Amino acid sequence: MTAKPAQIRHPLVWYFALAYGISWLIWAPLWLPALGVNGLPALPFQHALGAMGPIAAAFIVSAVDGGRAGPLDLLRRMVLWRGRVVWLLIALFGPYALLALGLLVAGVFGADVPKLANLGRSTEFPQFSALAFLAYNVFTFGFGEEVGWRGFALPHLQQRHAAWLATLWLAVGWAIWHAPLFLYRPEFVAMGLAGAVGWLFSLLTGAVLLTWLYNESRGSLLVVALFHAAVDVAFTSAASSPIAVNTAGSLITLCGIAVIVAVGPRHLASQGRHPS
Repeated sequence: MTAKPAQIRHPLVWYFALAYGISWLIWAPLWLPALGVNGLPALPFQHALGAMGPIAAAFIVSAVDGGRAGPLDLLRRMVLWRGRVVWLLIALFGPYALLALGLLVAGVFGADVPKLANLGRSTEFPQFSALAFLAYNVFTFGFGEEVGWRGFALPHLQQRHAAWLATLWLAVGWAIWHAPLFLYRPEFVAMGLAGAVGWLFSLLTGAVLLTWLYNESRGSLLVVALFHAAVDVAFTSAASSPIAVNTAGSLITLCGIAVIVAVGPRHLASQGRHPS
């Protein structure tokens, strides 16, 4: 007789608690100095290692809640690509197209336009080629975050709420996860109140686009991981500029609004939300 998998109450609560706890603990050597705690050793790429919190929490909670079937389903959705080529292309090249429009606007207003050869190259990691930097982001912030946010949390939220409300709740939880970054990441530390409000709004509209991509691709975590990674690469590229990034961010906001209008807020997909 096969043993029934154990189930836990409030799996979403456990998921978010673990995702926060794992990531914040990994980031501790980076953010604790801002609170006067120094001397903790930091590894190379410590910031990227913290992105493993959401994926680790997703696998742990899904295993406890549903046995082997939960983690196996996450692994299956991480490699879903058949019948989804269009969505893969949109996810991968869409952010670069928005950055290109941003660079065009920057040029129109007389700003210096960086060399296209720098597109996709990292100023933080100059040793990476454009392809290597994309791969780095896919496997850290792409899969590391999205297997948790879109792979575990979003389906659970969509079982109870319309897609727009599920996305809103997820965006709130996703924003809280970033809290330690405001203590040590230069771009977060320098935001100020107005910058933080703008960042929150861009996070929400980005969450709308990720829900749309997830539902339209019928649950492909590969699609949303590629989109997340491509946005990170495009917006931190050596080819970007403040005007280009602000313009591209505004375009992402418009795209999020267009998606809501085009497919409706209830499902955020033309053929209904993904059921799992």
